[in-house]
Amino acid sequence: MQTKLCAEKLFTGNEWLYNHEILIEEGIIKSVTPSTEHTLVTDDTDSFIAPAFIDFQVYGAAKKLFAVSPSVETLQAMQEVFGKEGTCLFQPTLATNTIEIFKQGIDAVRAYWKGGGTGVHGLHFEGPWLHPDRRGAHIKALIHSPTIEEVKDLLEYGKDVIKTITIAPEVCSDEAIALILSYDIILSAGHSNATYSEAMKGFENGITAVTHLYNAMSPLHHREPGLVGAAVHHSSVAASIIPDGHHVAFTAISIAKALIGDRLFAITDAVTETTTGPYQHHLVGNKYECNGTLSGSAISMYDAFYNLVTKVDIKLEEALRMCSLYPARALGIEYQYGKIAPGFAAQFVVLNKQLDLVKVIT
Repeated sequence: MQTKLCAEKLFTGNEWLYNHEILIEEGIIKSVTPSTEHTLVTDDTDSFIAPAFIDFQVYGAAKKLFAVSPSVETLQAMQEVFGKEGTCLFQPTLATNTIEIFKQGIDAVRAYWKGGGTGVHGLHFEGPWLHPDRRGAHIKALIHSPTIEEVKDLLEYGKDVIKTITIAPEVCSDEAIALILSYDIILSAGHSNATYSEAMKGFENGITAVTHLYNAMSPLHHREPGLVGAAVHHSSVAASIIPDGHHVAFTAISIAKALIGDRLFAITDAVTETTTGPYQHHLVGNKYECNGTLSGSAISMYDAFYNLVTKVDIKLEEALRMCSLYPARALGIEYQYGKIAPGFAAQFVVLNKQLDLVKVIT
């Protein structure tokens, strides 16, 4: 069955188009062509259509933290909340935990997919193979260097479900990194105390991303550039950043954007209120803390986009890409998501002149 969407103005991810028609079949864009019709997707004549948002790293929603309740019900709650906020694809993320919890998360995603659940790209494991000195709110007792046996067991169990793992490159052997990459998993460097040379070696070994730039990593110092310096200096490694004004000052995001360009993309790193389990996140103002430590954001991807435009002064088009096309690129799915073009997922946000989120279309 085909459906047609007409818009006076749309942003494809590359350019602006006016008075165009989007033909959709089974959730995929079949064509984008000029149209003589002027049917609006909303009554607001100042509105425009853009690709829906993608969240590379998010932990829960609606007081359901995936680590506390790794279940189909939690994934359904996340999808419902995020969908209303314009995020149509996300990676549920598990911070450092027991292998048992990781496996329960894998089981939940498989069951969710089997039941026809949508919106979940796959799992992101942030830990436990991190550096304890850069743990942030992660559980120190569970952080360790991986053995080959442990890596193989977890990856075999999570084959095709685990999509991303954040590691500290300096605590993982070359053999362990190669093994993870052999399962077609994206490796991101984070919660790391790596020197510049250790970080660059990790990138050369196949690490393609950096997790929440600036936070929980060796900083840029004029005598030791650290992981931040390596991320800035490398020519192709992508870096996520949390534009909530708490994890990173908006000025620091502006500096990173000037240096990193289209390799920088937004994430929420959002958690939710929890009173059980090892990660008890409590809302303090408009951020979350766990045992007095900043532990996650309270923003949506729409908020991230809005902050990038209004607080960081990033151009509208580039902010949209940082919340859609660039995370898709970091996930290796830039030929399916992040653009309005034939062959791409038919998932859109409708924004008005004031950048309010007017509607989500899927």
